[in-house]
Amino acid sequence: MAKAKNSLGGRDILDLASLSVEEYELVLNTAAEMKRIMQRDIKKVPTLRGKSIINLFYEPSTRTRTSFELAGKYLGADVVNITTSSSSVVKGECLRDTILTVQSMRCDAIVMRHPVEGAAVYAAKVAKPIIINAGDGAHAHPSQGLLDMFTLRERGLQFKGAKMVILGDILYSRVARSNITAWKKLGADVHVVGPKTLLPYDIASLGVTVHDNVEEAIEGAQVIDVLRIQLERQKSGLFPSPREYARVFGLSKKRLALAAKDCIVMHPGPMNRGLEISWDVGYCDQAAIRDEVQNGVAVRMALIYLTLTGGKPIETLN
Repeated sequence: MAKAKNSLGGRDILDLASLSVEEYELVLNTAAEMKRIMQRDIKKVPTLRGKSIINLFYEPSTRTRTSFELAGKYLGADVVNITTSSSSVVKGECLRDTILTVQSMRCDAIVMRHPVEGAAVYAAKVAKPIIINAGDGAHAHPSQGLLDMFTLRERGLQFKGAKMVILGDILYSRVARSNITAWKKLGADVHVVGPKTLLPYDIASLGVTVHDNVEEAIEGAQVIDVLRIQLERQKSGLFPSPREYARVFGLSKKRLALAAKDCIVMHPGPMNRGLEISWDVGYCDQAAIRDEVQNGVAVRMALIYLTLTGGKPIETLN
């Protein structure tokens, strides 16, 4: 890969609002190179040999944590996973002390997921290693937003003027906020739809069109991003029942037929099949859900590479 002008060397990746459209393009173009590495028989390159990355996760994760781990290993870095259930956090250690502890071990980057909004920003102020936000509360999930962009670009979507719909639990979704930020920057026509109890009161201030009727929202849509109903957070009776939610707001084949013929269906996972998305839609040809998972590794490789190397040429294996 030829050396590209890079503005992410040494940068923390905390959200998508702080990145420019040009920086989005840099990450996506680099991810395309990384995906080619992933498709080889030998997936490893020595580019980050000698670098160490800590995955510090305060919440459960399959896709994000595993893809960050593989991303680091494919680039030759040493990767250590820390989960709160098996760390000193269960003994009462505060976030600051945990961050300073792993920093003392001379790691080069900390990939962090935390249930509290702003935790990654706080960590970046405290820590010397690069901080990559893997999700903080309902605030931001920058790598998910970037992998969604990459997936849509691979499928040929032109963002400018495209009708893009986010369906479901907007209130608790960091994915929704990251995608709204990025898609608006790229010139898309963004719509959101869900129960009023799961829509932030100020959501319209983000420049989106707000609906409470699914059919109206998805008519002619070129992209539908279905969000997981976060049942672990639904302790306040924010909708009558799962069955009622599926009937009124779930994405079915019948509803999908109202969208554009080539509409792309997305979901950040894990899916509650039969709740926010029907089984047949989740497996249909229009669904890019498996592509999102694969592209997540490539995008996270790009983020780690760009922040840790300053954009030096990728060393390849013969």
